[in-house]
Amino acid sequence: MEKPLVNISYCPKCGWMLRSAYLAQEILTTFVEDVKGVTLIPSETSGVFTVHVGEKLIFDRKQMQRFPEIKELKQLVRDEVNPAKDLGHADVK
Repeated sequence: MEKPLVNISYCPKCGWMLRSAYLAQEILTTFVEDVKGVTLIPSETSGVFTVHVGEKLIFDRKQMQRFPEIKELKQLVRDEVNPAKDLGHADVK
């Protein structure tokens, strides 16, 4: 089975590139064996901040009316790419 690609679409006009890069770094560090990579996609639509694993949307800033916490995002990615993976302190509620 091919490893999924994680896509983070963000609004460059809103100044969200650094936030996207930070989240990409965290995903790549945590899921080095589980994902093919992370692609940052600047959106031409203002206010966009979404995260997809493969074709599946796992987080949309507009729907949630907030940005994801890193712990939350790691759990969402884990649930798609390797549900048995222990995230250590990121799994503690």
